[in-house]
Parts: sequence; C-alpha cells; structure tokens
Amino acid sequence: MATEKEYKELFDRVAALRGQVANRLAGELTSNPQLADSLIRQIDDMLDSVETAERAKPSAPDGGLGQLVGIGPEAAQTLGQTALPRGVESYDENVASERIYAVGDLYYLYQHERIGVFRVVQKLQELFQGGAIRLSDGVGAFGLYKFDRRDVLRYTKKDRISAYRRILGYGKGSGSANSRPNTDFHRLFVHLNNQIALFWRDKRISDVIRARAYDPSFGSIAVVRRAGLDLRNNLKFTSYGHLNVLRVEVMQLLEEAFKILNAEDVKDLFGAANAWDVVDEVLIRYFDERLVTSPRQRMGVTGRQVLRWLAGPNLLETTRAEFETLLLEVAEPAEEWITSAQSLRVAERTDIERVLPWDAHRPVGVAAPSDLPAYSRRGGLGAYKGSGLAAVNGHKR
Repeated sequence: MATEKEYKELFDRVAALRGQVANRLAGELTSNPQLADSLIRQIDDMLDSVETAERAKPSAPDGGLGQLVGIGPEAAQTLGQTALPRGVESYDENVASERIYAVGDLYYLYQHERIGVFRVVQKLQELFQGGAIRLSDGVGAFGLYKFDRRDVLRYTKKDRISAYRRILGYGKGSGSANSRPNTDFHRLFVHLNNQIALFWRDKRISDVIRARAYDPSFGSIAVVRRAGLDLRNNLKFTSYGHLNVLRVEVMQLLEEAFKILNAEDVKDLFGAANAWDVVDEVLIRYFDERLVTSPRQRMGVTGRQVLRWLAGPNLLETTRAEFETLLLEVAEPAEEWITSAQSLRVAERTDIERVLPWDAHRPVGVAAPSDLPAYSRRGGLGAYKGSGLAAVNGHKR
C-alpha cells in the first residue's frame, strides 16, 4: 500500500505531465481537438494501471493503523509515511447485463400485451370453441386447440401483470408478492430517451453551424451518462426474482400466438395479408377499439433496443469520439420511441430541463394513466390512476 507522500507525488507528477503535454502541443490541440482526447485517455490509462497495481499489493494486517497512531516498530514519523488506501470500487462499474436484457424483453412483451395480441387469440379461441367462425382442421384451428393445453405449466395472466407492475411500474396495485412497484421507471426511461435524442439533435446542429464542430456545449456526454446510470441503477434493484424465466416463457407464448395469427386458414377468415392485419381486424370487429398497434409495436421494438444498449459498458466510456460512436446505435431508436410515445400521450419532449430531480415531485410530461404515474397538483408521485392494466390485454387463465 502506497504512503500518503507517494500518493501526493504521483498526482503531482501526473498534473505536471498534463501541463507539459498541453504546453508543447498547444498549436496541434487547437486545430485537432481529437488529439487532446487521445492524450488525456492515455494519461488516464497510465494512472489507472498504477492504481490497479497498488490495490493488488497486500496491505498491512492492521490496515496501517499502527503507523498512523504511532504504535510498533513501523510507527510513522510524519504523516507522509502513513499508508493511504486508493479508494473502493466504483459504484457504477458493474452491471448484471442479463437482468437488463430481461427487462428489455419484458418491456417488449408489455407493449404487445397492451396492443391486445393475447386478447385477440383468446377471442379467436372462444369463437372457435363456440363454432362461430369457419375454422375446422387447418393449422390455425389446431393451434387454437393447443394454445391452452399447457395452461398449468405457464405463468398466469395475473403473474404477468404483477411482473409489469413490479419491474416497469405499469398498472395499479402492488407488484408480485406485494412488492413495491417501480413507479420511477417510466419517468427515468422518458428522460434517457429525451437526452439521447437531444444529444444527437445538438450534434447535428453543431455540424451545420461549424464544420467539424467540437464544442462541449453541443451535446453533453455527462448528461446522457447520468440519465443512463440513473435508469440502470433503478433497474438493478427491480430485476431480481423470476424475471428471466417469466420473460422466456412469455416470449415463447407470444411466438406461439403469432404462429396461430399467421396461419393461412386464420388469415383467409378475415381477408388478412399478415398476422398484424388479423390483430387489427379482430380488435375493430369484436372489441370496437381505436387501434394503436403501430406506435405501440414500435415503442416495444425501439424501447427494447435502448434497454439492451444500456446493459453494455457503453455508459462509462469517457472518450467523446468513442462514446458518440457507441451512442449512435440507439440515436434513431430513442428518437423514434419519443415520437411514438408522444403520439400516444405517454411522454413529452423536453428541450430545456436536462436534469431530472431526484425528489420526483415535478411532472415530466403528459401521459396516459396506464403508462405513466399520476402526478397530483399538490406534489408527489401518486399511484397509477385508472390504469388499463386491471383489464390488460392478456391470455385468459
């Protein structure tokens, strides 16, 4: 373990090195700002390697306390001779990526649940069993017969709704086993997508105003990183439990439902070209619903892309060029998610507020009650009011 004097001297040398490099390369750094990023990254890597090596060294049995208080033969004569630890592991360094991927899939499933895919299959099954539709022995008819055969082995509709409430905060009531609902998810997810969209909007504006612009005010990495870390830390504590197994099972159920909807005998029954046409036709004909299929489905696809990106180590990248390259993967999905959510009034674009308050007492947009917590005028994040998840689209159990 290094001493306090060695610790101070190390950072003095690093500071002197940075100043000397900046002084000697001042001309080049002005015309080529990317060079500054590269140099800073190399110096930071050198410092990280030194600190990693120091942490690997064995510490004194008493942790350096004897040196500090002057006990024993190794008692320090000055403060500079005492051992000084380098610190602990960073809070945001580690993330269980498989749990974040599972949340992304659950969000995808939730949007299809809200569209009514499972409810459509349930209705077709009721009509088929009652002899009210012209299905007999085709692939779709046989699929409708088998759809409920493994009922006892599957998670029920109640289990799915409870998982949406516990992990995503959508719906009303308590989550699984009376767990606390994650009412912060939607607020944090909207904020992250807004910040990603704003970053690339600012970046495009800067590229138009100045060729190869490199002004930090045009697109803040720190704001996007903070928004992403806030959401990731939120999901860290809500993605435990049976999420992984449930999401695999319900994804299989969704695939089975679409095989039925895409069967030729079912499509011929409604004059449909594909499975989504069947969904729309059943929702209109038997439920008299206003269709939100397209925006909901795109929210599921793009939302899952953003959450999957969040599971990687991308957020902790410190070099601007590399961070922008990694962020480009979700630039368009985030913009499309905001646009789709805005059309359904479950999110709102924010062009001014870049920081989301931790106290959660301020509304961040106008949204339908089923997708966003209700905010009272007196302040405070209330429970979901009038949520549609009480009768959410789901397979009958």
